[in-house]
Amino acid sequence: MSHVHHQRKALLARVRRMAGQVAALETSLQSTEADCTDVLMQASAVRGAAHALLMALLDEHLQEHVVGPTDPAERAAEAQVLVKLLRAYGK
Repeated sequence: MSHVHHQRKALLARVRRMAGQVAALETSLQSTEADCTDVLMQASAVRGAAHALLMALLDEHLQEHVVGPTDPAERAAEAQVLVKLLRAYGK
């Protein structure tokens, strides 16, 4: 996935933000005074950040491996890989 290497800085920034969100969620869960609504919002933020990362990766993958190739057989094979990825995501 050479396109991942081109976007490495931005992707790592997303992952680091997610790590911060997860750490904040963990701290809230460890606290005896954490508000339930705040914990739910933090969990939702983590989910949203993970989804945004996945969408960025899928977009790059689609452009590079499905749209980019000129050989129809290669495009079809890569489209099948993408379908498998989406099925796994849906589980």
